[in-house]
Amino acid sequence: MRFLRRRTGRATTGRDRDRGAAILEFAGFLPILLIVAMAGIQLGIVGYAASQAGTAARAAARTHAQEELRGQGVATGMAAMSDWMAARTDIDVGGEANVTATATVSIPSVVPGMDNFGEVERSVTMPADQEDR
Repeated sequence: MRFLRRRTGRATTGRDRDRGAAILEFAGFLPILLIVAMAGIQLGIVGYAASQAGTAARAAARTHAQEELRGQGVATGMAAMSDWMAARTDIDVGGEANVTATATVSIPSVVPGMDNFGEVERSVTMPADQEDR
C-alpha cells in the first residue's frame, strides 16, 4: 500500500480516488442537456409561428371583409404580428361573398445557418359586408 500514500504520508481512501468524477460526468452529459434545451426552444418557436400565422390571417380577413376597409387586409395582417415574424410572412387575401385570408410564416431556427424548418400556414374565412345592408 506504499504506492497509495499521498505526499502527506497518509493512505488514500476510495473517496479520494473518486474526486472529480462528478464534474467529468456532468461535462459528458452537458451536450445532451444543451441539445434537449435547444429542441424545446425550437418547439416553442414553431408554436409561436403558428399562433402568429393565425393572428395575421384573422386580422387580414376581418379587415378585408369590411366594405370600407377592403384592400387593407394584408397591411392589417402584417401589423397584427410581431415585427420579426412579419418579415417572414406572406398573406394572401381574396374572395367576394366570403373573404379568405391565408398567412404563411417561414419558421425561424434556433441554430444559426440552419433555416429549413418549413412553413406554417393558417387560413381564415369570414363573410364580407353586403352593400344592401
